[in-house]
Parts: sequence; C-alpha cells; structure tokens
Amino acid sequence: MSNLPKIAWIGLGIMGSPMAENLIKAGYTVTGYTLEADKLERLAAAGGTTAASAAEAVTDADIIITMVPASPHVEAIAYGPDGILAHARRGALLIDMSSITPQTSIDLAKAAADKGIRVLDAPVSGGEAGAVEAVLSIMVGGDQADFDAARPILEALGKTIVLCGPHGAGQTVKAANQLIVAVNIQACAEAVVFLEKSGVDLTAALDVLNGGLAGSTVLTRKKDNFKNRDFQPGFRIDLHHKDMGIVTDAARTVGAALPVGTLVANLVASLRAQGDGGLDHSALLRGVERLSGHTTED
Repeated sequence: MSNLPKIAWIGLGIMGSPMAENLIKAGYTVTGYTLEADKLERLAAAGGTTAASAAEAVTDADIIITMVPASPHVEAIAYGPDGILAHARRGALLIDMSSITPQTSIDLAKAAADKGIRVLDAPVSGGEAGAVEAVLSIMVGGDQADFDAARPILEALGKTIVLCGPHGAGQTVKAANQLIVAVNIQACAEAVVFLEKSGVDLTAALDVLNGGLAGSTVLTRKKDNFKNRDFQPGFRIDLHHKDMGIVTDAARTVGAALPVGTLVANLVASLRAQGDGGLDHSALLRGVERLSGHTTED
C-alpha cells in the first residue's frame, strides 16, 4: 500500500486528464469524476479509479483537486448537499486549479474553513502541452503550511510553482497571465498577416523573430498553429473570453487601466461571436485575416 496521500480529481478535460495521469505516473492513487464517460474511461485505462459522483470521489480523499472551466462550475461542485464541502473529511486539502475569479476563491476558502477543510487556489499556465509534459507554471494562493503540504503533488504537475500570497492571489496572478498571453497572441497574429502579405517566408521569419527580443513562450508554442492554420483546441477561445472578463473586471475594481488588454478582450469576444469559440486561442489569427481581407478559411 502506498503511503502517498489519496487524491480525488474532479474535472477531466483537455488539461485535467493529462494532469491526473501524471499524478498516477508519480505513484499517487487517483479517483476521478467528470461528466464525460470517455474521459472516465481514459482515466481508468491510465490506472485511475472512477467515481459516479463528486461526493463519491472525495469521501476518502486526503487531497481533492478540481479543474473545471469557470466560477459557476466550481460553485456547483463545491456547495450543496451533493458537493465537495458536504462530503470531504475534516482536514482534507482542496486544491482548486480552475481559472476563476479571485473572489470566488476567497469565498470558497472561507466556506471550507467552516467545515475544517483547507483550500489553495492554484491555477496554471502552459496549455495542453504543458499539462502533458508536466511543465506547467502554477500560481498559488493560500497559507504557507498548506502550500508546503501540496508542493510534492504540484511538482508532479508543473515546473514553476510559486506561492503568490493569500487566498485569491493565485487567481489574480493567473488573470494577469491571461492578459499577457492574449495580447501576445494578438501581436503574433498581426505579425503573421503582415509578414505573409509582404511576401516574406513565414517559417524563416518566425524562427529568427523567436530567437530575439520578440521571442516568447507563446510564439514557441503557437508558431506551428499559425503556419499550419491548425486551431485544434489546446486552450479554447471560449475559455480565454471568460478569463479576459475576469481580468478586466478585477482591474476595474482596483482601478488599473488596461487600454490594450481591453481592446484584445473585445477582439476575443468578436471572434467568439463569429462562431470560433471552440477553436484554440491562436485562432485570433482568423480575426486579423478577416480585418485584412486576407483569409485561408474554407
């Protein structure tokens, strides 16, 4: 029998599935729950155990990890008679790795404390590839002791793991991350259209740009998406739209101006309104192409 803590994992999407599998590879016992039957089959094939409900998954868990799309989903699985807080044991540690509003994380931590359950907000950056390769950046909010307890688990999922402050701080840093990523993708997309309309070899141009000050993780990860117009979702426009709403609302609350961020948030919203919400966020290129009268769409 393993002496490692027993883990319940709720949410097995594009990010959640490979992350849960990395914990199994690291020797942890993982019991998972999600709404999609094929994702449960995938977890079982990887050596995990499946549960019929969130309540069943968390009952005997030492660590509960949630990875769902947005604040309403976190609230739906956390609260109520069938929720995590009603069924997790006292002393369990809930690590929410979803990208949600900072206030949702703060409220969850307060509600959980009343049940004797500890909470960390620990959203991630790195996309599907980072999840698969276990090189995610993990930004954490919560107490130092809980962070120290969670660290071995987080080290099986990511490479850069930082306690950013109290509850909600991880979500605030994640919001800033999504602001930077969206603006970066938009800039790269505009450069791609500019280069192609100028008749420059795109592969050569992106390679040399990525070796200089214009280089970035975004360009490294997404340049093939741009070149091949491959917009299979690693991180969907729908989710980035949600995240841009979080950062613009949070910035308004603290009085921070986001002139470029607000513009890019509108471009993300526009792309979503045109039916591209299910595509990877590198599909911001499609919006630039439409504005430029230059499109490779079918």
